[in-house]
Amino acid sequence: MAPQQTGSRKRKASALEAGAGSSSSQGLMSAGHGEGPLLPKKQKRPATLRSLVHYLKGRTVGAWGRAWLPGFEGKLRDYAVQRLPELLTERLLALGTLNKVFASQWLNATQVVCGTKCNTLFVVDVQSGQINRIPLMRDRMPALTRDQPTCGIHAIELNPSKTLLATGGENPNSLAVYQLPTLDPVCLGDRHGHRDWIFAIAWMSDTVAVSGSRDGTMALWRVDPDKFIGSSTWHNDASLPLYTHIHPKDIESIPRASSNPSNRKVRALAFSGKNQELGAVSLDGYFHLWKARSHLSRLLSIRLPYCRENVCLTYCDELSLYAVGSQSHVSFLDPRHRQQNIRPLCSREGGTGVRSLSFYQHIVTVGTGHGSLLFYDIRAQKFLEERASASLDSFLGPTGRKLKLTCGRGWLNRDELWVNYFGGVEEFPNALYTHCYNWPEMKLFVAGGPLPSGLHGHYAGLWS
Repeated sequence: MAPQQTGSRKRKASALEAGAGSSSSQGLMSAGHGEGPLLPKKQKRPATLRSLVHYLKGRTVGAWGRAWLPGFEGKLRDYAVQRLPELLTERLLALGTLNKVFASQWLNATQVVCGTKCNTLFVVDVQSGQINRIPLMRDRMPALTRDQPTCGIHAIELNPSKTLLATGGENPNSLAVYQLPTLDPVCLGDRHGHRDWIFAIAWMSDTVAVSGSRDGTMALWRVDPDKFIGSSTWHNDASLPLYTHIHPKDIESIPRASSNPSNRKVRALAFSGKNQELGAVSLDGYFHLWKARSHLSRLLSIRLPYCRENVCLTYCDELSLYAVGSQSHVSFLDPRHRQQNIRPLCSREGGTGVRSLSFYQHIVTVGTGHGSLLFYDIRAQKFLEERASASLDSFLGPTGRKLKLTCGRGWLNRDELWVNYFGGVEEFPNALYTHCYNWPEMKLFVAGGPLPSGLHGHYAGLWS
């Protein structure tokens, strides 16, 4: 899906692709974080064998066993992470009349699964543009919920082995689990669970997930694929496999803050596999840390430095840091050290808010409410900057201008509400509610829609 490039650009880009080692959002540590002792002088390899060209030739013929290859691999990853953002170019994806993409995840090298405000779950092929809708699971008693307004699908998460996908059901209060890669329904958590919309989901393991809701609760669900998968019974009306209705193994409430007790809605979750701990952000301006085992046990609650519109959260295992997005800042938290030594970053995007966040190595990608992507180097504690030339062959230094990728217009429904309440304004910046990287392919999927809640529209783009 990459754009046409010159011969020199192709050679450089292939070197970047060779350096991408994992599709995980957490990534691997760069070469600068401890490569081990130097080789003894008598084992020092010739200068010709230390060159990048020789390394790439070695990769081509499969020479992986040599001791110097990991060093080059780390350097290439570090180079790729640092240089990729300024090389990305956008290709818009058409999604018909769907309204606001809230969540997305890569399923494979060409397919992304997405959820929208209009409660549509679909898979888009980023090469062909083909869209396949996935039927939503219905509650055991759906008649009680169909007349309720829906907020759409706010969360989509894959388990570590990428064999299960968790998201919302037809009733946004319920947790739906699908099997991968077939996307057959497995189970629906609609019994004794949440009383309001699910905003966030995080997997603790291949079979345990936690959901966070607008009702101020967090529910722990255990999914046993051997028990649920394999049913050959079919619905007569929709020709869909039957699925099991489950209830949570544990459900806990977010503590009520004295300052704003009615606004303890759980907005975002992020799991630390290294510490087996779960971070949660609530709209009353608090970060909560939970121990996640067979049940949820709260460890601490911290008042956030910026308390307005805390809507996104991500975690980096290598740096042991949580990043929280708010109306105009990203705050960094290490719960084990109350004295934070990493200052918050300001998005400076007109107060439209940080709408999506991700970590890869030492780079934080920020999707804003104003239709732009920013990239923050947490080691240098500053944004990546534009270079004097965007050419891959250029070694000119930074210009001092913050690197910013501005997304295209997308699609906007020019209905009566748009005419009467927004004056027929032709362009609205799209809030980037979701983004996800496919690092082996060097691609970035970005999606969202117009920020005003009354406007109907969407944006989706593939950056490569």
